[in-house]
Amino acid sequence: MANEYKRLYRSVDDRMVAGICAGIADYFDVDPTLIRLLFVFGFFATGSGLFWAYVIMMIVVPEHVPAAQDVVTAEVKEAAPKKK
Repeated sequence: MANEYKRLYRSVDDRMVAGICAGIADYFDVDPTLIRLLFVFGFFATGSGLFWAYVIMMIVVPEHVPAAQDVVTAEVKEAAPKKK
C-alpha cells in the first residue's frame, strides 16, 4: 500500500474566483459554500488581512490537474514534431 497523503490544490471544477475555497473544502471534506462564507465573514472581521492571504494562496497553491488530463498532455507533447 502506497503512502497517500492529502495535498492542497485550487479547484478547477468548482471555482468562483480562483478555486481556493473549493480546494480547501475538498481538503477538509466539507461543503465549499461553508468555506466561502467563512472567508467572507473573516474578511469583515480581520479587515484586509484575509484578502491578502487569499491573494497569496492564489499565487502559491497549484491548480489540481486530473490524472487523465495529465496523461493526455504528456501524450500530446510526445507526439508533437520536434523542431530542428
